[in-house]
Amino acid sequence: MTAPHSRYRRAMAIPVGMAMATALAFLPNVTASAADAPVTAEADATSLSYVVNVRPGHGVPGQVKKAIAEAGGTIVTSYDKIGVIVVHSANPDFAKILRTVRGVDSAGNTRNAPLPAQSTNDVGTPKVLSAAEAGAAEAADGQDPLEPLQWDLPAIKADKAHEKTLGSSKVTVAVIDTGVDDTHPDIAPNFDREASVNCVTGKPDTTDGAWRPGATESPHGTHVAGEIAAAKNGVGMTGVAPGVKVSGIKVSTTAGYFYTEAVVCGFMWAATHGVDVTNNSYYTDPWYFNCKDDPDQKALVDAVSRASQYAERKGAVNVAAAGNENYDLAADEITDPVSPNDATPTERVVDPSECLDIPTQLPGVVTVASTGAKGIKSSFSNHGLGVIDIAAPGGDSTRFQTPAPPATSGLILGTLPGGKWGYMAGTSMASPHVAGVAALIKSTYPYAPPALVKALLYAEADATPCTDPYDIDGDGKVDAVCEGTKNRNGFYGWGTADALDAVTK
Repeated sequence: MTAPHSRYRRAMAIPVGMAMATALAFLPNVTASAADAPVTAEADATSLSYVVNVRPGHGVPGQVKKAIAEAGGTIVTSYDKIGVIVVHSANPDFAKILRTVRGVDSAGNTRNAPLPAQSTNDVGTPKVLSAAEAGAAEAADGQDPLEPLQWDLPAIKADKAHEKTLGSSKVTVAVIDTGVDDTHPDIAPNFDREASVNCVTGKPDTTDGAWRPGATESPHGTHVAGEIAAAKNGVGMTGVAPGVKVSGIKVSTTAGYFYTEAVVCGFMWAATHGVDVTNNSYYTDPWYFNCKDDPDQKALVDAVSRASQYAERKGAVNVAAAGNENYDLAADEITDPVSPNDATPTERVVDPSECLDIPTQLPGVVTVASTGAKGIKSSFSNHGLGVIDIAAPGGDSTRFQTPAPPATSGLILGTLPGGKWGYMAGTSMASPHVAGVAALIKSTYPYAPPALVKALLYAEADATPCTDPYDIDGDGKVDAVCEGTKNRNGFYGWGTADALDAVTK
């Protein structure tokens, strides 16, 4: 089953108590397209952005530099360590020309909308926690005021883990996302400014505060940051790892697009600024799945793969959300109706083993599925045997999975810009729980390389058997099929993340 979905595929804001049909993951959403906002004649002539991939470690070869200029391209920046060059060009044949040049491994356009991308209406607005709801929460001794509303913390035993440790301030988790409001009282105590940046253009912008979302931009990244590292400071909520540092690496345009050059910049910034864990709750626009038999899409896979693998080689564990469409990512084929999402989408059938969701399906990336308040797969969460590595709370419709009191919402509480808190749901919310647990592991074993952190993350997860049959709405119809064993399956991977074991075993 498929239907259009939003640019913010990873984030689903579901009003409390909202009645949902089986197709929760397929709520009508705004998608970016040429019809969303008129493009002027001037904008039509504006340059597109490209990545040109060459041999890593040797700079931009002279013949490639010359070819770029002759084809009407301007180099924005180059990441010589991984051989990725970011170029702007108004020549529609730019990539085609560059692919014929000696020394070019691959080249492709990263977008279809002219620079800058056209704005569309925002989607995924969270439910802001009201003063009455906040006031009704009765915290126990040692709890932050809103912690009773966070059913997700005991779900992964984070509350018990906090009795052992809150995590180390020497560990930093980078939120590669829509930006982070570091002025929020729950984020400010743990914010790592040196590891924060704006990467939207593909080139780092270190202007003070450039990592923050604008007033009209998505609160997504701020919500994610709070889930990971909201301080245990007597204010608001508590993060999974409230003693670690969190940074903001802004990679989305004002219209909410996560383009390849920005994502590459984000990973490279994390790699060179001491980041221990990256959280990636997005997919790289404009293609939901990037097919390697298409030369443009192959170039995007190459570029993001190089960047994510470089970040891991430099010590970062990369964690990513699995997606919210209830897709079986291990299926022989999936219908993708929304790509490219910044132009006119064309429905296509893809093989997800050949057409990759990036960075989610890239080698080495920890792929996270979502569970609800009852501990079973969220109605919207993507799944797939051999694709999903681990599961964690990402919320679900309160009607489908109602939490035990005193929590009242089946969604996930997080921080919002402007000193607020609110509920969201999605694999976007599951991924930061795992990033937080990975940070706790790194805090406990400071010299552990990424491979060991990931091994411990999986080994310490609570084995969760398949939910069979999976009929989330109780209508008598199976909504998804889980394959595999108790110890590793398509719904929960190696199991549900366990923060307590992360700091005690």
